[in-house]
Amino acid sequence: MTNSATAARIASLILLACSAGLSSAQSILSEEEVQSAAKRTYPEYFKLLSMPADAAHMQDIQRNVDWLEKAFASRGFRTRQLANNGRPLLFAEFGPARKSRKTILVYMHLDAQPAPPAGWHTDPWTPTLRKRDGDGAWQTISSDLLATGPVDPEWRVFARAASDDKGPIMMFLAAIDALKGKHIDPAVNVKVLLDSEEEKGSPSLHTVMEAHKDILRSDGIVVYDGGRASTEKPSINFGNRGSIQLNLTVFGTRTDQHSGLYGNIAPNAALRLARLVAGMKDEQGKVIIPGFYEGIHISDADQQAMKAHVPAAGVLEKRLGVAGLDSVAPNVIEALQYPSLDVLWIGSGVVGSSGVNSIPAVATASFNVRTVPETPPERVFGLLKDYVASHGYHVVQGEAPTEEERAAFPRMAKLTMMAYPSTQVGFREPMDSPFSRWAIAGVRTATQREPDLYRMGGSTLPMGGAVTVLKTPYLVVPLINADSNQHGANENLRLGNYMEGIRSIASMLTTPWKQ
Repeated sequence: MTNSATAARIASLILLACSAGLSSAQSILSEEEVQSAAKRTYPEYFKLLSMPADAAHMQDIQRNVDWLEKAFASRGFRTRQLANNGRPLLFAEFGPARKSRKTILVYMHLDAQPAPPAGWHTDPWTPTLRKRDGDGAWQTISSDLLATGPVDPEWRVFARAASDDKGPIMMFLAAIDALKGKHIDPAVNVKVLLDSEEEKGSPSLHTVMEAHKDILRSDGIVVYDGGRASTEKPSINFGNRGSIQLNLTVFGTRTDQHSGLYGNIAPNAALRLARLVAGMKDEQGKVIIPGFYEGIHISDADQQAMKAHVPAAGVLEKRLGVAGLDSVAPNVIEALQYPSLDVLWIGSGVVGSSGVNSIPAVATASFNVRTVPETPPERVFGLLKDYVASHGYHVVQGEAPTEEERAAFPRMAKLTMMAYPSTQVGFREPMDSPFSRWAIAGVRTATQREPDLYRMGGSTLPMGGAVTVLKTPYLVVPLINADSNQHGANENLRLGNYMEGIRSIASMLTTPWKQ
C-alpha cells in the first residue's frame, strides 16, 4: 500500500462513522419515550430473570422459550420454536416483509450461565434492585420504585442473566413497544433468533441453521450480546475470533513407577510434557511454533485506528494484578487480532495428602486456541502436530500406544482437537461495507456520539453457522455495562445501559440501509 493510499484509508476509517450517520440527525425516541418504554417492561424483565435458564436443564429452557414466545407474539411477531434436542430455539419475524427493504436477523440468547450460590449476596434467580450508598456499597431497594417514580440510571438490577443476555432481549422488546407506540415501522425487515445453548458453546446451532436456512436468510446479522469496553462508549465489533480446544498427552512408562527405584532411569511423562509446552512460546508470550501467524496482515490504517482504543498505561496491569503484560503485538488491541494459544490445565500424577512418590506414566495439557480467519482449525491442529513430531515424538492415533509402538518409539504423544462448527472459525466484516455503514449510522444517531469501531473482538460467538451455512455477515453491538460481572457472582445490569440500549436498537431498526 502506498503512503497516499494508506493516508486515504486512515482518513476513511476516522470519518466512517460521521459520514454513515448523516441520514438521521436526531434519535427516533425522546428521553421521555425511552423511559416510558423501559418502565412498562421492567415487570416483564423481572419475571424473565426469575426463571432459571441453565441449558443443562431442558425443562427450564422450555419454560423460558414458551414465555418469550408469548412475549414476542403479543407484540405482533410471528413465532416458531425450532427443534434442538429438547432445547428449542425461538424464531420470530416482525410484520410483513417488504422486498424493497434489506432484512436483518437479530441474534440473542435466552440461556444463562449456571449460578452456584457461592459469592452471591442474594438468590441469583431472584432479581433485586440496588443502589450505592454513601460508602459505595450496594444496598437493596424496592423494585416498586421502578413504577412509581423517576429512575436513577445508576441503579442496577442484580440477577443471573441480567446482562447476559436477557437484558438485551428485553431492551429489544421495549424498543419495539416504543416504535409501535409512535406508529413507526422499521426501515428494515426484522427477524429474531434466540439461541438456547449459547453458554454451552451452541453445539447444534449450525445444524439448526442448516435445517431452517430458508427462514433465517438475511442480509446481515446483528448480535446484541457482550459488554462494552471500560470507557463505556458505544461501540461495534466487526468480527470475533473462533475457539478450539486441543489436548496433548505424553506417554512414558506403561504404569507409574517408584521414584526411588526408577528415578534417573524411567522417562518422566510430566517433565517431557513441560518441555514441549514451554517451547511453544517465547518470553514475550509470542507463539514460536513455525507458521502459527502465517498469512496474517494488519494494514497501516487498521493499526492506526486501533491505537485510538488502547487503554492508558497501567490500567490493565492494575486490573489483572500483574506488573507486566505479554508483548505479542505493539498494543493490547492489536494483540487480539492474532490467534492465541493458552494452557488451560496441566495434569499428571497425584499431589497433596493423597500424593505418592511415583514417576507419572502419563501427562496431559489442555490448550485453548482462539483462531482468526487466516488460521482455520485444521491448519492449527496440523501445526501443533508437526511441532510435537519435530521434537522426536511419534504421534499415536489410538487412545494409548500399542505394545508395538512402545517397543519402536522412545517418545510418544497423542494430540486431539475438540471444535464446534458454530464457534471454531473466526470472522471479520469490512468496516466500510454497506452493512457496517448501516449499523454505524444507527448507533451514532441513537447516542449522538461516534461509536468506537473494533476490527475484531477477542472473544468468541457461535456465528460459524451464520458464516458457513447462511453465508451471512454479522457484527456485534455491545449494550451492557463493562462491570456487569457476566458469568460471575452478582451479575448486574445498569439501568442507564438498559435505557440507552432501547434507544440504540430503535435507532438501528429505523435507519435506512443504503448501498
